[in-house]
Amino acid sequence: MSRLSLPILITALLVLGGGTAHAIPITYQAILNGPNEGTPSPGTGFATIVVDADAHTMTVDASFTGLTGTTTASHIHCCTVAPLTGTAGVATTTPTFPGFPLGVTSGTYSHVFDMTLASSYNPSFITANGGTPTAAEIVLETNMAAGRTYFNIHTTAFPGGEIRGFLTPAAVPEPTSMVLLGTGLLVLAARYRRRGR
Repeated sequence: MSRLSLPILITALLVLGGGTAHAIPITYQAILNGPNEGTPSPGTGFATIVVDADAHTMTVDASFTGLTGTTTASHIHCCTVAPLTGTAGVATTTPTFPGFPLGVTSGTYSHVFDMTLASSYNPSFITANGGTPTAAEIVLETNMAAGRTYFNIHTTAFPGGEIRGFLTPAAVPEPTSMVLLGTGLLVLAARYRRRGR
């Protein structure tokens, strides 16, 4: 190996990370409203869910306003038969997310769930989906990616749910610029090596 190709190879390995792969957290969003729930509610809301498969966490951020009743519960439902339509049972904690603002018509919420804990799920969701938090986590994440989960807020005016929205990916992940740079370096190294012969 020539003196110059060794530094190029080392640089390429450093840029590519030596083959170590990490899952990129995936962000899902939902626009919450009455028509999505099948109610005449003027209430609106927005939810952002960030799933980090490596850390086994799910960050839930939500805001809502204009509800006709006061809040009684909120959670994520899974899994509908068809994407972006239908109803499903509660997948996350029951009767509501821990610390979700109750008895109000507007508010905000933020919480990080440890998805390895049974307490992050509805017990019946775990039972119906493999019997362990690990299996439940896989089912929930797979169905989020498939558009078969929704964020729901229940109120005194609409006990079955006043507003909701299906979770959809916020953006499609792109190849990182570092991988592209590493590929370019490898091509340059191969060309240089051929030219040197």
